[in-house]
Amino acid sequence: MTQSEDTGQDRIRTDIAHNARVWNYWLGGKDNYLIDRQVGDQVTGMYPSIGQVARADRAFLGRVVSLLAGEDGVRQFLDIGTGLPTVDNTHEVAQRIAPESRVVYVDNDPIVLTHARALLTSTPEGRTEYIDADAHRPADILRAVEPTLDLSRPVAVMMLGILNFILDTDAATSIVHRIMDAVPSGSYLVLTHPTLELGGEGNAEAMAFWNENATPPITARTRTEFAGFLAGLDVLEPGIVSCARWRDGGATTVEVAQFGAVGRKR
Repeated sequence: MTQSEDTGQDRIRTDIAHNARVWNYWLGGKDNYLIDRQVGDQVTGMYPSIGQVARADRAFLGRVVSLLAGEDGVRQFLDIGTGLPTVDNTHEVAQRIAPESRVVYVDNDPIVLTHARALLTSTPEGRTEYIDADAHRPADILRAVEPTLDLSRPVAVMMLGILNFILDTDAATSIVHRIMDAVPSGSYLVLTHPTLELGGEGNAEAMAFWNENATPPITARTRTEFAGFLAGLDVLEPGIVSCARWRDGGATTVEVAQFGAVGRKR
């Protein structure tokens, strides 16, 4: 196997903007190309609050993982569609609270693959793994997570900003349910998803531009569609809200057009 085959470099395209790199740019990262910055700036011009969405999504992750690893005692996390590493990744937040936490990251983007080594850091007591797998193939993911994760014990399944890239809602719902069926009672589902509600109507034009000029294509969903992902789970308070306002302690004045919610399997 050559180095390019091993790292995924042969699959990296620098002539078209890619979500993982543009998102990194919006978060102030440096793992992006000129085309990503150009498209990112164009989207920002059309939808100025997109940077706030990116930051709110990341802050939501921190609050949720802190809660689950802290009060709720979760020690296993399955982060699907992790994207490029930034600050306070899932394993960093969880292992800061509970060093024995085990985290598996899943992504199939070649840029993320090249940064896997940065993700694969862990406390001595815990473990962090990276799986190169496609969210469209949940059975492959479930086979690959063991033995890092014990699927007979509760797992927090993190799917932040990933289901919006699965354009068919029935298919996306089926993927979520397939994964949650494989984890036991006491497991959690953590979701964020863009919407044209919550003041996000202006994002429609920006999404259309994205789908013409970047990859992968994206879709927004309604509150009802988003709620379908959580069917059969006990949704933690405050329910389905803007991710910026999920248990923020009243500190957030901005409501971004990104749903956030956490469900617990009975």
